[in-house]
Amino acid sequence: MNYVTLGKTGLKAAVVSFGGIPIQRADGANTKAVVDKLEEYGINYIDTARGYTVSEEYLGAALEGRRDKFILATKRMSRDAASMAADVETSLRNLRTGYIDLYQLHNLPEKDIEKVFGPGGAYEALTAAREAGKIGHIGVTAHSADALKILVEDYADRLETVMFPLYIVEDQGRDVLALAREKGIGTIAMKPLAGGNLDDWELALRYIAASGVIDIMIPGMGSPAEVDRNASVDLAAPLTAEELARCAAVRKELGPGGLALGVFLLCTDIDDGQLVAKRVHQLQGFSRGERAGLREFGGGGVAVCREHENASQEYGKPFGTKRMHSDLQGYAAVGKMPRLLFYLTLIKILG
Repeated sequence: MNYVTLGKTGLKAAVVSFGGIPIQRADGANTKAVVDKLEEYGINYIDTARGYTVSEEYLGAALEGRRDKFILATKRMSRDAASMAADVETSLRNLRTGYIDLYQLHNLPEKDIEKVFGPGGAYEALTAAREAGKIGHIGVTAHSADALKILVEDYADRLETVMFPLYIVEDQGRDVLALAREKGIGTIAMKPLAGGNLDDWELALRYIAASGVIDIMIPGMGSPAEVDRNASVDLAAPLTAEELARCAAVRKELGPGGLALGVFLLCTDIDDGQLVAKRVHQLQGFSRGERAGLREFGGGGVAVCREHENASQEYGKPFGTKRMHSDLQGYAAVGKMPRLLFYLTLIKILG
């Protein structure tokens, strides 16, 4: 297993680390089996979140008796100090630990940055938790390249890590991630397998490792077999000419914007044809050709979907069927879509 120092945190983490989103679709026994495999391979960094339903709880139970063998990272979307302070306590209880190595401001958009870092903001609670020894380091996750740029350029002295989507199709944050590394901020790639929609997982992981701007990546792993698969990838060798050609082919087929991630969304607002994502949903039953067609209908514009957690927080509870929130994470680009096409697509999803 390859290890790196995660920026100025000083933490030594496995390059291919563990993303905990799929655990919310597992059970306690399966989670323990997954963590057994992580320990076997030396995959020592575990990422989860308060918003991943039962992920924290299942991982907390599975880590009992071996907590010290892992770097534990979680995150929450609270924007004010009081809420974030309460969330830290909840995470500690869920994870059955007295200490969380990295606590992250989750999915921070540009509009919330000043609030979070201002008086009474969530960052204030995280610094207090760090001073109290409840957390070790503070990071941030973002899905907007504009937000990432502001965070890295203006708040580098307050942040120790940044997490951002980077994969074969989407690499708009590459320059800012490079700047983050120059400033000593640890860089973490989320969605390296595009929410499970890139078929060639080995190529996907090797692409990120060769990017030169990422310290670690956190593919979601929901079974021991997925841990076996990801741990087996050779990250040391440079990409071959044939692999670069395959990357180009994937990029051409799926296109920028990520609708071809195979995820879609349930929207709550359509304003001048611009879809504002409130919810993501896997495009089950859509062929790649249909996905590509939807992307073309989308006009090439990009609107980053919010995660299921956002919708849950905004509306107080998840909405829709179990199927509609079975694969919650991922991001879609929809840009401007005709109202009729949107409804036809929604009918197909729900049908």
